[in-house]
Amino acid sequence: MAEGRGELLPQPPLHLSLPPASKRPCLRPAPRGPGPGPGPGFPNSRFRCPESLLDCAAKAVAEKWAFERVEERFERIPEPVQRRIVYWSFPRNEREICMYSSFQCRVAGEEGPVVGSSSSVGSGTVPGGVTNTPGSAGTGGTGDGLPFRRGIRLLETGCVDNVLQVGFHLSGTVTEPATQSEPETTHKVAISFDRCKITSVTCGCGNRDIFYCAHVVALSLYRIRKPEQVKLRLPISETLFQMNRDQLQKLVQYLITAHHTEVLPTAQKLADEILSSNSEINQVHGAPDPTAGASIDDENCWHLDEEQVREQVKQFLSQGGYYGSGKQLNSMFAKVREMLRMRDSNGARMLTLITEQFMADPRLSLWRQQGTGMTDKCRQLWDELGALWVCIVLNPHCKSEEKSGWLRQLKKWGDMDICPLEDGNYGSELPNITNALPQSNLAQDSLARPRRTVFTRAMEACDLHWQDSHLQRIISSDFYMSPAYQREGESLLFNPQGLPLWLDHVPTACARVDALRSHGYPREALRLAVAIINTLRLQQQRQLDIYKHQKKELLQRGMTNTTNLEGWVGHPLDPIGCLFATLTETCRVHNYRLSLGFCPFTTLRERQPWGLFVYQHVPVWGCPDGGESYLALALEVALMGMGQQRLMPEGLYAQDKVCRNEEQIVAKLQEMELDDILVQTLRKQAILLLEGGPFSGLGEVIHRESVPMHTFAKYLFTALLPHDTDLAYKLGLRAMRLPVLESTAPSGDVGHPHHGISIVPSRYPRWFTLGHLESQQCELASTMLTAAKGDMLRLRTVLEAIQKHIHSSSLIFKLAQDAFKIATPADNPPDITLLNVALELGLQVMRMTLSTLNWRRREMVRWLVTCATEVGLRALVSILQSWYTLFTPTEATSIVAATVMSHNTILRLSLDYPQREELASCARTLALQCAMKDPQNCALSALTLCEKDHIAFETAYQIVIDAASTGMTYSQLFTIARYMEHRGYPLRAFKLASLAMTHLNLAYNQDTHPAINDVLWACALSHSLGKNELAAIIPLVVKSVHCATVLSDILRRCTMTAPGLAGIPGRRNSGKLMSTDKAPLRQLLDATISAYINTTHSRLTHISPRHYGEFIEFLSKARETFLLAQDGHIQFAQFIDNLKQIYKGKKKLMMLVRERFG
Repeated sequence: MAEGRGELLPQPPLHLSLPPASKRPCLRPAPRGPGPGPGPGFPNSRFRCPESLLDCAAKAVAEKWAFERVEERFERIPEPVQRRIVYWSFPRNEREICMYSSFQCRVAGEEGPVVGSSSSVGSGTVPGGVTNTPGSAGTGGTGDGLPFRRGIRLLETGCVDNVLQVGFHLSGTVTEPATQSEPETTHKVAISFDRCKITSVTCGCGNRDIFYCAHVVALSLYRIRKPEQVKLRLPISETLFQMNRDQLQKLVQYLITAHHTEVLPTAQKLADEILSSNSEINQVHGAPDPTAGASIDDENCWHLDEEQVREQVKQFLSQGGYYGSGKQLNSMFAKVREMLRMRDSNGARMLTLITEQFMADPRLSLWRQQGTGMTDKCRQLWDELGALWVCIVLNPHCKSEEKSGWLRQLKKWGDMDICPLEDGNYGSELPNITNALPQSNLAQDSLARPRRTVFTRAMEACDLHWQDSHLQRIISSDFYMSPAYQREGESLLFNPQGLPLWLDHVPTACARVDALRSHGYPREALRLAVAIINTLRLQQQRQLDIYKHQKKELLQRGMTNTTNLEGWVGHPLDPIGCLFATLTETCRVHNYRLSLGFCPFTTLRERQPWGLFVYQHVPVWGCPDGGESYLALALEVALMGMGQQRLMPEGLYAQDKVCRNEEQIVAKLQEMELDDILVQTLRKQAILLLEGGPFSGLGEVIHRESVPMHTFAKYLFTALLPHDTDLAYKLGLRAMRLPVLESTAPSGDVGHPHHGISIVPSRYPRWFTLGHLESQQCELASTMLTAAKGDMLRLRTVLEAIQKHIHSSSLIFKLAQDAFKIATPADNPPDITLLNVALELGLQVMRMTLSTLNWRRREMVRWLVTCATEVGLRALVSILQSWYTLFTPTEATSIVAATVMSHNTILRLSLDYPQREELASCARTLALQCAMKDPQNCALSALTLCEKDHIAFETAYQIVIDAASTGMTYSQLFTIARYMEHRGYPLRAFKLASLAMTHLNLAYNQDTHPAINDVLWACALSHSLGKNELAAIIPLVVKSVHCATVLSDILRRCTMTAPGLAGIPGRRNSGKLMSTDKAPLRQLLDATISAYINTTHSRLTHISPRHYGEFIEFLSKARETFLLAQDGHIQFAQFIDNLKQIYKGKKKLMMLVRERFG
């Protein structure tokens, strides 16, 4: 159909629904033959007939060969063959259309239910000639607003029309129905395709997005679902060849007439060039045909709008993690994985575009300049980016030149200063991906380690290959085993049962599994995963044997330097998560299968965003005894990885990642319903972990800086409890330790033994997640306490573990509160055993926080009294008698004793009279002891508590009197004095008030001092008691108070009524008003006048004009006081004259003085 090939001239754009398809020159047609109908084998045929040999061959050729190569290979191609090749060249799988029209609504790397066509992807081959069919690729989102769903609705509602296929070009119109806000619109859609891939799309809607619009989806699905309704024509060059000159001229003229405004200038230009013998167009044989398919040299890949990928990634990054941009970027990563699984070359292409935008993020240089780390969300995105590149370069069927190109690009990115480092904190890094993990001391020079970026592991993975014969046999066969006669002795390739091993750096081996799985080789991934697990099992057994020989020595030392520098949980390559997902994937059955009657004999449910999954036990292929299932292996490897004893990594992000990854794995495990097979696996692995020594995080002896096992142990405890209680508690109690704290326990905590300190220098300040780890330790303890309810022996064991290993008072208090809540259900009687545990924990909290500052201390004290009340009388008596080890004197009197003696407590305990007296006696004893120790803060409370006992009350009063002259303030004494008056002890109140006055000093300008009310009250009290008491207190007032307004107020009050109105028994009251000319008021009057004179001079020293009016009013009040004396008017006149003489420079003020006072 096309013999001549030549260069093509650039064509001006035509405003037709023709995409920018690959146009190759077409000169001659192939010989014509009778055109067949739609032919057999249509997906929607009602009765499926066996496909003809022609269709079988055409399908294979259409998928693998460019049509130009077919033309070159065969001189004569019958028209029926051409038609079938053209027919089968359109994509046949709806999942591929979905992949390019929607983001995935599921976790990256996980598979979901199949949508649309049940056709499978073509089979592929891994190195070594292993043929395999990839697993079903997940489809796009389930939301109705996604382009794929909208496209299906448009198709099903009959909105697709005028569908025509001309060669390798499909066109049609799609009508959008009218809405309330938009009228009905019709869009012209054109699609070019080649070798079952859509190579370009054009739609009149003007969609600008990474993915195809709903109109392209609708037209594509129409072609897949209703091929018999699509008019099929050979490439337009074939039709043109069949026309004579008149027909060609008529065609051109009609075309120009129909679209003269769009094509007329182009037609005239082309006509001029054709008529010119020297024009460039006449130097080329043939003419371009956009419907003739791609040429041999054209890249065969799905249409992907690179510019839109760049723009959207740039936009998401600019949002800095807000508005769901992180979720969108994760969806793009998931799309890359989906493409890889479909073996679509656009996966690597799209990842390259994403990475370029990540590296162009302006925040990278900003973070580097400021020396600040990126946010956790950004770090997670970079981690996924690095892991995806490892997956890309480990593609088992990639070409060496592809891998070399990726390596160059990765090195280019990695050499940039702004490239993020692997550990996220510019600290030490993990070992090389290709090195076996050493079990050694920590004596390594971190400064000598090379700089490792997020791309370093991918660059290292470029050195890995798939040509190892042992590896090839593992992934090629389910029955690869060593001969029986070779199973004696040690072997690096097989275990004693003859099953193959794969001895490799574990994360690297798991990266191979992830690569196989991600590139559409699930069966091969399973085989390698099983080999890795067999290797881990053998290593675990050998480590156990090593420990048995060293056990005695290690237990004597109580510590070990053996640890794993590189943990599998929180690792950048997530090896445990990879193995777990690979193994459970083959056991997954979607709920639609259950609805059709598929009911596995053992099921495990997992809730995912796209529906309910059910797991079934699938026997391991090729297993000699047939007793193992992939589900049990998934559980086993998760337990192995979580239980690995490994060193806490350096840096906040790395430590946070360990915690986060651990919680993710536990969440997956918790969704499993454990049957007998899984329980057996769980029990077996738990025992191995307990006996694993320094190689297990749950072994008897671990490294001081090992990652704690609290989160993992909580899962194990909960899972094992219904099946093996003793083992569950043994695990939980073993995991309670937190060695990094126990070897440096603070001296303020009571009852915590100090363990031997490791020879490794402490990195305690660098445990950034210590707070989280301690909270997980608390959660484990709470879980065990709850389970042990009613079992005194187990409760005591758990309590001892808490007291030994938990060092945070706030966490112990939380445990105490949890135990109390569980022990006192609303509708059942309290559990006294658990209540006693709660009380004991509360007492420990009191001792721990007694000498330290804690903002929750008052809450803790109140809670302890409540807990002791629930326990009973003896608990209350105990805390009252030992108060000095638990409370401060203030807490003991104001909170503890006061609450214990309250009416509510008496009613709650239903105490009889002797019990009430016993409790009251303890409270009074406590009150007196506290008053002796801290009279300033406890005296008043002690008096209150001792009111009903005369001897105790007198003792408390005497304590106050003794302390009044030394350690108590006037405010405290005034408060107690008022209390005494309120309780009917006015003389004692007077005595305390007099003592308080000796501590007071009011300056001339302190007319708003808070003690003024107390002074006025003390004087009123003295006045009410009689002339003698007033005479006794006035000298104290004159000595302590120098504020004229306060003294004049006292003087005025004393002259208004007669003294002695309180009516003290045994005293006579004359009923006469007191004179200011006689004692004791004469002394007060003189002091008041003197205070006014001194205050006046003080105020005039720095007076400003705006205070003149206020000063005149002050003098008016002074005159009132002066006039109380017999010669007061003379004294005041002299005082005013003195002011005029002394301050005559203040003319305006003196003028005001003369106007008011003469």
